[in-house]
Amino acid sequence: MHRLLPFAAPVIVVAAAVAPAQAATLKPFDQKAFAAAQAAGKPILVEVHAPWCPICRAQGKAIAKLTANGAHKDLVIFRIDYDTQKPLWQRFGAQKQSTLIAFRGKRETDRVSYQSDERRIAVLLAATRG
Repeated sequence: MHRLLPFAAPVIVVAAAVAPAQAATLKPFDQKAFAAAQAAGKPILVEVHAPWCPICRAQGKAIAKLTANGAHKDLVIFRIDYDTQKPLWQRFGAQKQSTLIAFRGKRETDRVSYQSDERRIAVLLAATRG
């Protein structure tokens, strides 16, 4: 058993070196958390999502891909359920599911509706940084 100990440290070092980058945080919309993120000047994405919507699913895949490398690790994504939270998405001026609204703190910086093009979503996410 003592002969295995010299190999333990290199394995741990290798595992730490290949740990995945932190991705953006996705959470159900919560007004207090949204207000706190705005007050802190965080990059925010509000996602009006319907589980039955193919465009919403495609947007989700694009967002996951674009945030997986850690480039948007501070991004907070708040999901609004299109079917059950109509007054909330209407308050944001959304008119349909698959609406993505970018904020930097309290300032809206961009929005798209019914778009799943990864390049367009990349532009939207970049707008949360400035």
